[in-house]
Amino acid sequence: MDNRPIGFFDSGLGGLTCIPFLMKALPREKIIYFGDTARTPYGSKAPSTIMAFSMQIADFLVHNKVKMIVIACNTVTSTCLPDLQARWPEIPIVGIIQPAVDKVARNCTTDNNIGIIGTKVTIKNRTYNALIEMLDPTLNIYATPCPTFVPLIEEGIIQHEIMDLSIKYYLDHFISYNKIDTLVLGCTHYPLIRKNLEKLYPGLRIIDPSEEIIDSIDNVLRKYDIYSENSDFENTFYASDLSENFINMINRIFENSEFKVAFKNFDLDVL
Repeated sequence: MDNRPIGFFDSGLGGLTCIPFLMKALPREKIIYFGDTARTPYGSKAPSTIMAFSMQIADFLVHNKVKMIVIACNTVTSTCLPDLQARWPEIPIVGIIQPAVDKVARNCTTDNNIGIIGTKVTIKNRTYNALIEMLDPTLNIYATPCPTFVPLIEEGIIQHEIMDLSIKYYLDHFISYNKIDTLVLGCTHYPLIRKNLEKLYPGLRIIDPSEEIIDSIDNVLRKYDIYSENSDFENTFYASDLSENFINMINRIFENSEFKVAFKNFDLDVL
């Protein structure tokens, strides 16, 4: 038993999409979440900047005595996972990408055309492509960046024509030309526009890493025997900028539940 919280972090509010799945599968677990809303988006930043920011946040979570860290951000996972694990070898740290990769390898064949969408950094790093190819080099994989999705989502522009037009701009040709039938949401913000995607591209199979990560979390808790039992810790959500959209998203997820929202500002001149 270990009643310490699980630490989650993301470049903004996207990582919050993991939390409902966690609460359903592992309702006794408590969390500390950090969203770097003041410095989002990460997807267009230099890898050295992403690394510096991620180290700051991981240090903050460790200082707050989390029992494991979940990188609820594809950009950070594709850029920083091994370095964060090396910095804190005594704390289990899992990334968002591998569980989705495993789902693709289990459920897809050469008859499928798999599309990966994500930030510029995630797509440029080819992390999804490389990991999928390691498990099954015969699969058909295509990838494209969608850089405007995160800023629009962070601004709350979701159920709006602007969002749909942006989706169509990036994906109409990509999906039709490559005959995509399976789409991996390579950014934890993207589940927030899943309904838009399903409306615009009916019949498309969607793989959501925010859901797939839960099995990896469960495996770590079981391996180290660190499940919570009767924790009195209050779920806490930190942000580097307490935007209205961030608070509204938390309220939507934790309706009728107790939680704490707090502000944590890092030195923006860290570099």
